Amino acid sequence: MGEAKVEEEFLVEEEFKKDPIETVSESVPALVLTQELLDQSIFSIQEVYRTAQKNLELAILDQKIKVQEGELILKVNGSIQEDIALKMKPELVSLVRKFTGTSTFTITVIQQEEAPNENGKLYTSTDKLKFLREKHPALVELQRKFDLDVDF
Repeated sequence: MGEAKVEEEFLVEEEFKKDPIETVSESVPALVLTQELLDQSIFSIQEVYRTAQKNLELAILDQKIKVQEGELILKVNGSIQEDIALKMKPELVSLVRKFTGTSTFTITVIQQEEAPNENGKLYTSTDKLKFLREKHPALVELQRKFDLDVDF
């Protein structure tokens, strides 16, 4: 009789061992982060930082964030923003997972250099007028229409 109990317990243990394996094999495949998923949830993520009054982190999240092949790319300006982005990565990972439902992605922080101003400084009034004409072509039309002569 003692042997029968041991065999029954062994059979019960085998049944429990089979159940978890079956449930794992039936699980849903991992959802990969895409640009569309991030765009849909970025406002909610920013709102978490806004309510916590984390303005430095919010400045990083307000910039354009790209997602390429499951990699979230944060572009930062300068070493200070880079340090802040590295510190906020763990929290950002959990928020992205929470709001998008994805589990497979990485976060990369890239320091971008600011593009130098190609126009240079506008010192004279003539330079300023030339810049405004290029930026707003309607200004040329207004000068012609109202016969404005701009001599400095």
